[in-house]
Amino acid sequence: MSEDSKHLEITLETQVESVNLAEEMCLRVAQAAGFGEDDCYRIGMSVREGVINAFHYGNEERPEKKIHLALDLTPDKMIIHVLDEGKGFDLRGVPDPLAEENLLSTSGRGIFLMRAFMDEFQVVPGRTGGAEIIMSKKLPLSGNPGTNGKSGQGAAPKQEA
Repeated sequence: MSEDSKHLEITLETQVESVNLAEEMCLRVAQAAGFGEDDCYRIGMSVREGVINAFHYGNEERPEKKIHLALDLTPDKMIIHVLDEGKGFDLRGVPDPLAEENLLSTSGRGIFLMRAFMDEFQVVPGRTGGAEIIMSKKLPLSGNPGTNGKSGQGAAPKQEA
């Protein structure tokens, strides 16, 4: 990481309160980095969904397990890592929430939203044996005050290569 990059890391308890704490922390960094209101909403919602998934699906709400959250602020983007201590999962096995048979399902939209709201999104095996979500948002262009972070980026889900 270059010397003009910043890194912040926190270990969260596997409890519901960690969702709000993670979201608030990321929102403060996003606002300080110059993201507009719309992009801050997208980032906050993505972090929220990632930590909820780590809490519920990854760690199975087991309090002895932890959720690891890391932020990297580089000169061109904000990178967010959410790591659980669960069994991990294959992204290809996650049902499409827009498929007709899943439209009324009460779960399964988190990954769809993270893909839609962030510029980059991937899931990799985590160092703790669980899953690590890595997502990023490009920093707003300085000297372009007219967009206020409302570039329309993230309007459609990103496809894996």
